[in-house]
Amino acid sequence: MSDDLAFRTATQLLDGLARREFSSVELLQHHLQRVERLNTRLNAIVTLDAERALARAAAADAARAAGQALGPLHGLPMTVKDSFETAGLRTTSGAPALAQHVPGADAVAVQRLVEAGAIVFGKTNLPTFAMDVQSFNPVFGTTNNPWDTGRSPGGSSGGAAAALAAGLTPLELGSDIGGSIRNPAHYCGVYGHKPSYGLVPQRGHIPGPPGTLQEPDIAVAGPMARCAEDLALALGVLAGPDATHAPAWRVQLPPPRHAALREFRVAAWLDDAECRVDAAVLERLRATVETLRRAGVPVDESARPRHGFADALRVFRGLLYAATSPGLPEASFNELAVAAAAPAGDNVEFARGSTMRHRDWLRLHEERERQRLNWTRFFTGYDVLLCPVAPTTAILHDPSKPADARRIVVNGEPRSYWDQVDWAGLVGAAGLPATVAPVGRSTAGLPVGVQIVGPFLEDRTTIAFAQLLAGQIGGFERPPAC
Repeated sequence: MSDDLAFRTATQLLDGLARREFSSVELLQHHLQRVERLNTRLNAIVTLDAERALARAAAADAARAAGQALGPLHGLPMTVKDSFETAGLRTTSGAPALAQHVPGADAVAVQRLVEAGAIVFGKTNLPTFAMDVQSFNPVFGTTNNPWDTGRSPGGSSGGAAAALAAGLTPLELGSDIGGSIRNPAHYCGVYGHKPSYGLVPQRGHIPGPPGTLQEPDIAVAGPMARCAEDLALALGVLAGPDATHAPAWRVQLPPPRHAALREFRVAAWLDDAECRVDAAVLERLRATVETLRRAGVPVDESARPRHGFADALRVFRGLLYAATSPGLPEASFNELAVAAAAPAGDNVEFARGSTMRHRDWLRLHEERERQRLNWTRFFTGYDVLLCPVAPTTAILHDPSKPADARRIVVNGEPRSYWDQVDWAGLVGAAGLPATVAPVGRSTAGLPVGVQIVGPFLEDRTTIAFAQLLAGQIGGFERPPAC
């Protein structure tokens, strides 16, 4: 089987399976052979489940031969991020304390993929407890970017994005609270979709700790792929209420607002004084806007919601820190409580957000609700907002220092490492859907993605726009070394 097969989209592979061009077993073996050949250089897939996957692929082939349809993903091999629990398969979330954790049940999102006929054959790498913008941990080490192995694939779904870009898997399940789907998609040149908040159940995701029942604030699970059509396919499988709400609730996502690119009303927020964007990224984003204009698409670069970047970021950070605090060890939480009382310091904002009183959280939540209303009004006049995913292209590996001591370089100036999260945070706390689509490469040859933001629960609009955009500016490109 040709290596070109590994770079077909999931939709194309499913078509090939349906036409008996190849079997599920053959397709899985092809991907396993690529993992054996290429993964040592990348360290993207950290746990394999080859034996059980081959048995499931054989069962999928037998069902097809008997005329039985298993679902929209019938016989498709895929991987999932190692933060999602997988029944009988080690799930570590990159944490030494969970290095031997073998769940008894699948996460809800994984279960939905499996019930749709997918063959999960491996788990992809991430930072410890999915809490970094790079993908390295003490259990499995560092994942490299297929475009430049000296650079990070991003985080926290970095192994997922690297595996997709290298043709090791055709479809992935990622998670995102501060850009963890969007950032790696941008850094590796693949597609990723952060669903509207609450659309895909989070149960079975680590963090929180194994067995957590509550839905964490801001966090979502969503698909990653090599084309927008695959995102739509996977979202159709993943979206829907959990078992508690299923007796009464159903999901019927609105169709895309438009079918033709020129019908979209587009706003663009390409740079901001609160988080300047590097010229290498900005050049590609501006070129994307000009391509749209030449195609007859109106683009308004002055449109903004009624609140500014700084207000959105303040609310996002406070709610993010509060959302991640329940999983902190008691000693760490107590240390933060002390640090929160300090008048100033590098860690004060994080400490105060992590230890805030419920009264303060409710006030911040009220601000969020007002910002959500601003976005609702904004999207009466526009269909999508285009903005950066992160200020730079893929950063160099930097595991040697604590995250707060690291720096990124934007237009020649050192900036906070956590500025990589800010453009994702602009819309994250509001729970808006955001699709990342590749829009070419920088002059240094590194991928650049654009974040396509839409109205709450209108996920199909942002995905459709990404698919139409590919017809104008191209989509996924295969890394030269893969």
